[in-house]
Amino acid sequence: MANETGGISRRALLGSGGLAALGTALVGCAPVDRVAPDPVAEEPRPVSPTGEHQAGIARPAAAQPHMLLGVYDLDGDSAAVLAALGDSILSLTSGEHPVLAGIAPGDLTVTVGVGPRLVQQARAGGVGTEPLPAYPREEIDERHRGGDLVIQVCASDPLVPPLALAGVIDGVTALSERWRQRGARGPSVAVRGGHSAPRNVLGFVDGIAAPVSEEELAQSVWIGDGPLASASILVVRRMEIDLAAFRRLSIDAQERVVGRERASSAPLSGGSIGDDVDLQAKSPEGAYVIPVDAHVRRAHPRPAGVPLMLRRSYSMDEPLGLLFVSYQAELRTFTQTMERMSESDALLDFTRTTATGAFLALPGFDAQHPLGSTIFGRA
Repeated sequence: MANETGGISRRALLGSGGLAALGTALVGCAPVDRVAPDPVAEEPRPVSPTGEHQAGIARPAAAQPHMLLGVYDLDGDSAAVLAALGDSILSLTSGEHPVLAGIAPGDLTVTVGVGPRLVQQARAGGVGTEPLPAYPREEIDERHRGGDLVIQVCASDPLVPPLALAGVIDGVTALSERWRQRGARGPSVAVRGGHSAPRNVLGFVDGIAAPVSEEELAQSVWIGDGPLASASILVVRRMEIDLAAFRRLSIDAQERVVGRERASSAPLSGGSIGDDVDLQAKSPEGAYVIPVDAHVRRAHPRPAGVPLMLRRSYSMDEPLGLLFVSYQAELRTFTQTMERMSESDALLDFTRTTATGAFLALPGFDAQHPLGSTIFGRA
């Protein structure tokens, strides 16, 4: 028996014929089986934490497989807390923070957003001061609605997000946690123009329609001017899904609920995964090919009169469901879409939302311009 370095194991030496095997190996009369070492996984490319926009929104283009998201209340100096968080992010992503204990940060990104109460204190009545309204199919207590601060941590290495989140908030006594949630994404499917999206726990590709180009991102995701320029509105919703009930449907019925083919992700109106859905397509009998209550119809931005939102959602296993995360330049992009979905979206019949909040994802920062300083001033 050969060990992983190609030598003879102690068990083989002590067993029947062990000495003979040793002698054969020493004189080279017979080859010794060698176990090939496991291939070393390629290290993910680092993502710079600095720039015009925070990392973890539009970059990396394909979201990392693992996310940990935490929501907090803040009792203290907002500018000082945000500046401290930014310093920790710089230290973590450079691999210098001691909490990583020699673990490479890889493609770690940390994205910070502030809630309406804090934005109202800094800029009364402006963008980011509006909380999310309540919607049907919600079971949300006070602790899980809103909050002062959200921290989204993403990485390819599943060990990195919990360590990085601990490093970000370590010693920041002004923060008290409301809730946190882990999520994961499977392999992504190519959609169009370099955009890709993963399947969710329902088995359907999630996040197909998305802004891709710089022009689309500028129109849909980034706040355009003023002190909030380069910021974005972050919406998070923790949605539990009755997967057992959904799986009891036939594949055909599941596809009518979603409005896409499950295997190919092509719209029921025809084409391929990257093609826009044809909401006017009808069968020879005059019925809409995409049902009136199908998710892709109710969530489509055109009837809602809003731009595309950038979704970076993750599937959950505890509880089973979806951690919905979207970025948009205006909150109405989400609220008007949600109003249409709440009227008649067959997919929502299988969900209940247990946590939610809207936050202002802060503009980008660097060592000379602290996180949040354009809005809250310098600490």
